[in-house]
Amino acid sequence: MSFHTSVAVDVESKALVESEHEKNATIVEVRRPGFNNEAKLDRGSALRQVIAAFVANLGTINTGLVFGFSAVAIPQLEEADSFIKIDEEQASWIASLSSVSTPIGCILSGYLMDLIGRKRTLIMTEIPLIIGWLLISTSSTVEMIYVGRLLVGLGSGMVGAPARVYTGEVTQPHLRGMLSALASVGVSLGVTIEYALGAIVTWTVLAGISAAIPILALILIVFMPETPNWLLNHGRTEEAREALKKFRGETCDVDKEMGILVDFAAKNNVVQLKSFKETLRALTSPAALKPFIILFTYFGIYQFSGVNPVTFYAVQVFQESGAEMNKYLATVILGIVRLLSTIAACISLRTCGRRPLTLISAIGCGLTMIGLGSYMYVREGWVAEGVQPTATWIPVACIFIFTVASTLGYLVVPWVMIGEVYPTQVRGIIGGLTTCSAHLFVFMVVKTFPLIQHIASNHGSFWIYGSISLLGTIFFYLCLPETKGRTLQEIEDYFSGRTKTLGGKGTKTLPGNKPKILEAEKGSMLP
Repeated sequence: MSFHTSVAVDVESKALVESEHEKNATIVEVRRPGFNNEAKLDRGSALRQVIAAFVANLGTINTGLVFGFSAVAIPQLEEADSFIKIDEEQASWIASLSSVSTPIGCILSGYLMDLIGRKRTLIMTEIPLIIGWLLISTSSTVEMIYVGRLLVGLGSGMVGAPARVYTGEVTQPHLRGMLSALASVGVSLGVTIEYALGAIVTWTVLAGISAAIPILALILIVFMPETPNWLLNHGRTEEAREALKKFRGETCDVDKEMGILVDFAAKNNVVQLKSFKETLRALTSPAALKPFIILFTYFGIYQFSGVNPVTFYAVQVFQESGAEMNKYLATVILGIVRLLSTIAACISLRTCGRRPLTLISAIGCGLTMIGLGSYMYVREGWVAEGVQPTATWIPVACIFIFTVASTLGYLVVPWVMIGEVYPTQVRGIIGGLTTCSAHLFVFMVVKTFPLIQHIASNHGSFWIYGSISLLGTIFFYLCLPETKGRTLQEIEDYFSGRTKTLGGKGTKTLPGNKPKILEAEKGSMLP
C-alpha cells in the first residue's frame, strides 16, 4: 500500500469515526431533557413574544394607576385648603366608583373579544381611559371626579381580559406563565407610579400625567397582529399562519404549530359560535364551567384577604396602624416593594408553578393580617392607658410582608390563569365574566372597608381578612390545578374530561375520548 493510499484510508476512517461520533452525540443530545435540536425548532423567538406581551399589557398599567390614585388623591382632597372639599362618604365613593363600571367593561370586552378580535378590543379599551383621566385632571367639582373615575374604571375593566388572553394565545408554554404575569407587573407599576408622583404633585397634575399611558398603548397596539387562535376560529387560516410567523420568527417550525392548532380545532369542532344557544351551551360545558368556578372562588378569597383595602387606603392604613414612619414615604416604598415582588413572582412562575405561589400568598397574607390586627388591638389598649406605644416597626413589617406575600401569588396567578384555562370558543366571553366577578369583589371589599372598620373596629377588620385568607388555603390545596408548562390544548382536554390528569407523564386519555368524572389526585385536582 502506498503512502498516499494509506493516508487516504486513514482520513476516510477518521471521517467515518467522527461522523459516527457526531451521530451518537446528536442522539444523546436529543435524549437529554430540555436540550435537544427538535425543541429549538419548536421554540420561536423569545424576543418577539416578549414584545407582543409587553405591548398587549401596557394598558394594564392603567389598572394600577386607577387603584393607586385614590390613595394619594383622597388625603389631598381632605386637606383644609383643597378647592374641592370632600367628606368620608365622598372619599369612599372616589375610591370605589371605578370598580362600579369595571365589571361592565369586563363583560363588554369579553363579548367584543370573540366578535371583533383581541387586537381591536385592546384598541377600544384605551378610549374611555384617555377621556376619563383628562376629565379628572380638569375637574372643578366632586361630581366630575366621579364621572372620570367611572370612565377609567370602565377602561380598566375592558383591558384586563383581552390583555391576558392575547398574551396567552401568542406565547408558547415555556414563556406563557411569565409573560402573562406582565399584566400583574403592569398593575403594580401603575400603583407605584401613582404613589411616587402623588407625593410630589397635585392630584390634578397626576391625573393628567396618567393619560399618557393609554395614549402610548393605543399607538403601539395598532402595529401588532391579531392572535392566530382567533383568526383560525374565524376561518382565516392563512392569516393565522402569517400572524404566527410574526410571533415566532424564521427559525421556528411554524407549520408544525399550525398543524397542532388546526388538528385541535378539528378534533373539538372549534368553530365560530353563531347563536345564543350555542354560546350558552359552550359556556356551561365542563371545559368552561369548572375553571370558572375555581377562579371565581379564587378571586373572592384573595379580594377579601385585604389586598385592595391596603392598596386603595394605603396612606390611611399606615396612619391608623400606629407606625411612626412618614405615611407618604411608607406608601411610596410600599409601591416599590409591590412592584419588585410582582416581578419576582413573574419570574417564579417558570419554576415554581401556580399552586406553590398561591399557597405562599394564602398563608402569608393570613398571618400578617392577623398580626397587624393584633398589634393595633394592643396599641389601642396602650393608648387608653396612657402608655407610649412601643415596637412601632411591627405594623410596618406586617404591611410590607403582606404586600410581598400577596404579590407572589394572589396578584399574579389567577390573572395568568384567565388566559390559560378556558376553551378557545368562549375564552373571550368567559374571560370577561371572570374579570367582571373579580372587580365586583374589588368594589365590595373597598366600599365595605370603612363599614367593617366601624362595625368590627380597625383591628377586627384585619382579623377578618386574615381569617378568610387562611381558610382559603384549604380550598387552594384541594381544588387548584397546576397549569405550568401545559399547552392550552392539554388544559382544555383536562377540564373537558378527555384526560384524567393535566398533561405531563401521567396524562391518560379516557376511553372513547368522552367526558367522564375526573379521577382526582390528592391535593392537585378537582374534588
